[in-house]
Amino acid sequence: MNIRLIVGLCSVAFLGSAVAFTVPVSAQETRTKNCDTQWRDMTKDEKKGAKKKDWVAECEAKAGGGKEEKKETKKEKAEKTTTTPPITTPPSSAGEVKGKPGRAAMYARERACGKEWREEKAAGHIEKGQTWPKYWSACDKRMKEKGM
Repeated sequence: MNIRLIVGLCSVAFLGSAVAFTVPVSAQETRTKNCDTQWRDMTKDEKKGAKKKDWVAECEAKAGGGKEEKKETKKEKAEKTTTTPPITTPPSSAGEVKGKPGRAAMYARERACGKEWREEKAAGHIEKGQTWPKYWSACDKRMKEKGM
């Protein structure tokens, strides 16, 4: 009986230490991924003169990724997330398309053609054998001619 107790306690201690050492690593990875995503979403003008490695390191430092990081309580984390503004570019609306104007126009044409496709398909006006890629190609040309 004593051996089972000792083995059980050792197992719990081992698992507890494994979890304790992996949590800070995953938090660091999350910060790095967030900073990488922010770098990727930045425009060329915003990146001008900056190196990715330096910018990501600065971003992580601002996000609390320093080596002398202390453990925070849940309350402190909640206060930090609610009071600290994120390190991002100006917010965009949910429907807004990122990227160049030509890409935004293409997305708008694709959405309009998709809507037409669904309406015509529901009404039974799509020819037999017609596929979305063929329809999209013809519709895209038609929309470009209209100036969309």
